[in-house]
Amino acid sequence: MSEKRGSFKSSFGFVAACIGSAVGMGNIWMFPTRVSLYGGGSFLIPYVVFVILIGFTGVTGEMSFGRAARSGPVDAFGIACEKKGKRKIGEILGMIPVLGSLAMAIGYTVVMGWILKYTAGALTGFSMDSAEEYAAAFGEMASAFGNDGWQIIALILCMVILMLGVGHGIEKANKVMMPAFFILFVILAVYVAFQPGAKEGYQYIFRIDPAALKDPATWIFALGQAFFSLSVAGNGTLIYGSYLPDQEDIPASAGRVAFFDTLAALLAALVIIPAMAMTGAQLDQGGPGLLFIYLPNLIHTMAGGSVIMIVFFVAVFFAGMSSLINLYEAPIATVQEKLKLGRVPACALVGGISVIISLVIQGIVSDWMDVLSIYICPLGAGLAGIMFFWVLGKSYVEEQVNRGRERKYTKVFYPVCKYIYIPVCILVLVLGIALGGIG
Repeated sequence: MSEKRGSFKSSFGFVAACIGSAVGMGNIWMFPTRVSLYGGGSFLIPYVVFVILIGFTGVTGEMSFGRAARSGPVDAFGIACEKKGKRKIGEILGMIPVLGSLAMAIGYTVVMGWILKYTAGALTGFSMDSAEEYAAAFGEMASAFGNDGWQIIALILCMVILMLGVGHGIEKANKVMMPAFFILFVILAVYVAFQPGAKEGYQYIFRIDPAALKDPATWIFALGQAFFSLSVAGNGTLIYGSYLPDQEDIPASAGRVAFFDTLAALLAALVIIPAMAMTGAQLDQGGPGLLFIYLPNLIHTMAGGSVIMIVFFVAVFFAGMSSLINLYEAPIATVQEKLKLGRVPACALVGGISVIISLVIQGIVSDWMDVLSIYICPLGAGLAGIMFFWVLGKSYVEEQVNRGRERKYTKVFYPVCKYIYIPVCILVLVLGIALGGIG
């Protein structure tokens, strides 16, 4: 027997959950690296441009599409294609972002196992004293079946929150984790600001390098960073939108999500780049190596390093868990809708599948995530955009976007989404394939 569909209980809870879905490892281990590699402020300018564009179009569109359909991607795509008498085709296409979300969640579960182990290590005290020791420990942990216990615990924590439902689980968890994340990173940023040598890091972040600004690579990777950071993939943002009441002003909420996601990325840069500058190290490598090898080795050399390590990894844990919750929600909601299962059995089924696959892919998780980010995420975002803006059409889109607003939204919204955002999704897919990933 299916249960009554959940919903967010407050606008703040919804926005916190959406910020949580957007704020993740890309903000922490990739954004500062991109800023460092592509000219500091020269990267920030196109990044902000693309955040505004994608927040205005993709985030607003997916939230509105979800609320209009009151369902996940499968039924939402089916509703769109039903206009053409092709509901089944729409439902089949809707499985692409759902399965993509599940696969991404499974890969992210492996990463959360790493984060949880390092968080526990920070709380109890690390025994490593050099980059080589951290590298060896990470290599052992990231190998096949190298971190089973912590990974299972991370998945269980996530599923317990999801079993509690939208209002009592997802919303309440994000209302705690997201404010805590920002508070902890502000503390880190203030601490780093008073360290000798941090000034050079700030000068780099905000300087404008005309050569970098003219470099197409700066714009390409700024686009990729903004696109993936805002979590437009036809799944998580859409499913969260489906839990919204008609009174919610979606464009305003989308703007807040884009703003706080950008703020989170900037906070990470304001912590990590000056911290690296303090030791004269160049931030030229992002990803897990930065988070699990170079930064812990750097932090443990600082005054009060053990406390800073705790603050840092607790904040990273909150960011990662909020994203993991979002990634699992679309497949769980789909199982509820299609198999008519209650919330707890649906979570148990998805969790059971995920624990097996996540344990098996530990040694290949990097390749696993690369394939998903290059192919599935932009494809899912593009399909959701086509269904909403092209198939359902202008009058439907404008009705849904204006619902809950006191004044009608700008008339340029629909043409910009239809003729700029959709091609951008295709461009991200093509560039990702050509360059081996831009996210």
